[in-house]
Amino acid sequence: MFNRVVMLGNLTRDCELRYLPSGGAVCTTGLATNRRFKKQDGSQGEEVCFIDITFFGRTAEIANQYLSRGKKVLVEGRLKLDQWTDQQGVKRSKHSITVETLQMIDSRGGQESGGVEGGSYGEPTGTPNVGYNNANAQKPAAYPKQTTPEYSGHEIPDIDINDDEIPF
Repeated sequence: MFNRVVMLGNLTRDCELRYLPSGGAVCTTGLATNRRFKKQDGSQGEEVCFIDITFFGRTAEIANQYLSRGKKVLVEGRLKLDQWTDQQGVKRSKHSITVETLQMIDSRGGQESGGVEGGSYGEPTGTPNVGYNNANAQKPAAYPKQTTPEYSGHEIPDIDINDDEIPF
């Protein structure tokens, strides 16, 4: 199965950082993204999507340190369905995104956000996390030295997909 979501939007609230009993960091916030379209009568319409997002590990600590309400970010991760029963016994559900990589988009953040602009962050996996826009993005010291070419966003990266995984 393939579960990958990429969203660009503005944070709807400040980040909330907490630590698990195991010592791992978890940061939650919300993301708003919009779509503009032309209605049948010719007028402009707008649809806004609000979704909760969750960061883990070092990415959570970076998000808490540099992000705040209104900041523009690009997140990539997986879609998750949360289900629970509320206090009245009604079953509830909502979708959220578990973020695997984060890119800070705001260029106006410069000095007020500690000097980090357009950085790309994610959990180290043995291969470097390549930024989409900024080849000189600051990365935490835990990242291995980059040995692969930068992804410019214009070419399509190789994806290893087994033919049995394609649904058609």
